[in-house]
Amino acid sequence: MFPRDPVAAKSRSHRHVHRTHNVEATVVEDLHASGSTVMDGEIAQRLVAVRERIGRAEQAAGRPAGSVRLLTVSKTHEAALIRTVWAAGQRDFGESYLREALEKIEALRDLAIEWHFIGRLQGNKTRAVAEAFAWVHSLSDARHAERLSEQRPANLPPLNLCIQVNLSDEPNKGGVTVEAVPDLLEQCRVLPRLRVRGLMAIPAPTVDPLLQRRSFAQLRHLRDRLARADLPLDTLSMGMSDDLEAAIAEGATLVRIGTAIFGSRIYGEH
Repeated sequence: MFPRDPVAAKSRSHRHVHRTHNVEATVVEDLHASGSTVMDGEIAQRLVAVRERIGRAEQAAGRPAGSVRLLTVSKTHEAALIRTVWAAGQRDFGESYLREALEKIEALRDLAIEWHFIGRLQGNKTRAVAEAFAWVHSLSDARHAERLSEQRPANLPPLNLCIQVNLSDEPNKGGVTVEAVPDLLEQCRVLPRLRVRGLMAIPAPTVDPLLQRRSFAQLRHLRDRLARADLPLDTLSMGMSDDLEAAIAEGATLVRIGTAIFGSRIYGEH
């Protein structure tokens, strides 16, 4: 997964970050030139800053530039702001609240967006999720997996799926225990309209980088133990605005970033 020549990887990553900065700085300038609001320009600049953080973290970990995918978490933010981020080159967006998400998906059908469902699944909402999203990151129930597979439209590709793992056994947090992951993986693997991609976790928050890395390493070790030729588990969905560097250092392939791009969320009814 990681390059054998860290010096060469560092050089490639430096060129990637420099090139990304130049291209995205031009995007920000274009947004301002086109008469976009100050908020639009600020959000585009935050997106640039997040991508640069990801690039630096890849470089520090000796990983290839571009090995980490950015998922912009747009829950509670209006469709107009998603358009701004999309105009700056972002294509992957994550939503947690189904009713709100479906409204935005409909409003943004003219844009090429890959939608990720990252909220807690409920049995009465699996059909809408199966029909509207390309990814689900929060699977923790075999019955929900069966429903997603049955309800996935035949004209769409299989639904990409990550199993959510509750690493610290927090009672109010979604996900299955570490011990339950192997059985759930096997149950999902045989379902025809699902493509099991990997694991997701939201560790207990901490500002200690060592504790952050310990949790992410736990998920990586679990993935490494369970992955095999017919179940490669190529996705580790872990890391958010406050801990993306630790997640990337421990092998994250996808980071879920909202606050660092959009600012603080405003919660209401969903």
